[in-house]
Amino acid sequence: MTTESSPLERLLALLDLDHVGEDAFRGYSPPTAGPMVFGGQAIAQALVAARRTVPADRPAHSLHAYFVLAGDPKTPIDYTVERVRDGKSFTTRRCTAKQRGSTIFSLEASFQLVEQGFEHSFAPPEVPDPETLPTTSALSERLMSFLPRGALARMEKDSALDIRFVDIEGMLGGANPGKTRQNIWFRIIDPMPDDDAVHQAVLAYLSDMTLLNTALAAHGRSIFDHTLQVASLDHALWFHRPFRADEWLLYAQDSPNASGGRALTRGQLFMRDGRLIASVTQEGLIRQRGAKI
Repeated sequence: MTTESSPLERLLALLDLDHVGEDAFRGYSPPTAGPMVFGGQAIAQALVAARRTVPADRPAHSLHAYFVLAGDPKTPIDYTVERVRDGKSFTTRRCTAKQRGSTIFSLEASFQLVEQGFEHSFAPPEVPDPETLPTTSALSERLMSFLPRGALARMEKDSALDIRFVDIEGMLGGANPGKTRQNIWFRIIDPMPDDDAVHQAVLAYLSDMTLLNTALAAHGRSIFDHTLQVASLDHALWFHRPFRADEWLLYAQDSPNASGGRALTRGQLFMRDGRLIASVTQEGLIRQRGAKI
């Protein structure tokens, strides 16, 4: 008799790549994936591949990635790591993801020996505590008339992630046109292993969520609008301080610009005690479907 795996076990399995050769790894998409590979999955899997070629005492401090082609979730993804540099303090790796011989994604990451230095950081915005905000399951009935069936099903299914929206109306678009900021709380529900590499990979996976919707909400639109073409183009992530992804993290997002069919979005991730643990920047494609290119 087999026991069904938990949502957290499935998430960790998604980020546990097969070693298929020297500095070569293979990843897979979950059976519940949509028509394209989720951007956060490619980011996290590439980071895992790169990290496996780096000494354990050098956590990642930054990554920069480009989405080249839409990935097919039904096809395995092959990750090849290039050992760019092994320095006294810093290690640099480049990772290329391919399907059917074509590059779909590329990432360059830097890793650093832990050291002490100057300290300062921004303070988090003032927002309600996560426990005072509705869960996604509590929101599903309220949002039944707004969300596509697939999005509603994802909200209702068993998940490793607990996410709380400070402004759910803004997430759906139309509530506050012109508002270029949004805040969400999230955490992995079950306790995770005491391994910083795992927590960084999970945060990389989650860092891609909801960013572009911040730009769309400024125009009274949302990612659920089927008349829009929305896609991540690039992604940068900086890790500032140690953290745990199974504790509440506040994702404060804004969009300083949209022009030329593209939008720039940014995010800062704070622990509940106010410490800034990571920063994110992403540019994405946002255009009306059928628009001339």
